[in-house]
Amino acid sequence: RVPPRQSFLPQRSTCWHRSQTRRSFSSANDQPSSQWETVIGVEVHVQIASDSKLFSGGKMRSSIEMDPNNNISLFDISTPGTLPVINKKAVEVAICAGLAVGGSVESWSTFDRKHYFYADLPAGYQITQKDNPIVKGGSISISLPTPDKKSFREKSVRLVQIQLEQDSGKSLHEHLPGKSLIDFARAGSPLLEIVSQPDLRSADETAEFLRKLQHLLQHIGVSRARMEEGEMRCDINVSINRPGEPMGIRSETKNLNSIRFVQKAIGIFNSNST
Repeated sequence: RVPPRQSFLPQRSTCWHRSQTRRSFSSANDQPSSQWETVIGVEVHVQIASDSKLFSGGKMRSSIEMDPNNNISLFDISTPGTLPVINKKAVEVAICAGLAVGGSVESWSTFDRKHYFYADLPAGYQITQKDNPIVKGGSISISLPTPDKKSFREKSVRLVQIQLEQDSGKSLHEHLPGKSLIDFARAGSPLLEIVSQPDLRSADETAEFLRKLQHLLQHIGVSRARMEEGEMRCDINVSINRPGEPMGIRSETKNLNSIRFVQKAIGIFNSNST
């Protein structure tokens, strides 16, 4: 099986750290020294539990069940003349997720084109929601141990927005030496992107936030959110600054497909930055 596509195109940051490094880190590296503060924001992409794709009648299957380049509609491979038709179930699921986190469900929202080049993005752009998403605001409460480890405290992690967008295809690199193959079976799958405010301060807090979000989405039927199958993927934005000073330069690590990898990436950033 092929892990989710890794992107190393610098979009928001001048500093990059590969999350697949094999160094191991103890919990001591979760946080930098007391002279520094870690600031973390998360963007989570979850595949909506739907029978069809976001803008076409293409059938949805799990990544294990799908053979390469099956269940493809003409729209999903950007055939000229085809037009999108929104999946009603995806809209209902997005509204359900927004209500579950206490967000504001917008009565008017729009879709935007996000232009960038990937070989597995046949249109050359992704249909997403940037300026007018379907849900704004909301929060998720997480339980964290107190410093003495004898009790727990609640922390509210604010959300910026929840938006609908389509997934890309998948590039396969291991089948033919020196060549890449493209599988469009996943192209056009409906995604929810859930964007948090930079309210997290450690790898453990981030892990707890992702677990709580995963369980919530599974419980209300929004997504199966199985990270091992690419149904939930995370981008993390991390920076450090001295307490009381403005936030530092962000480093973004994209398409992490396990909570352990998220924790490891944050530990690597702290170790390399301090």
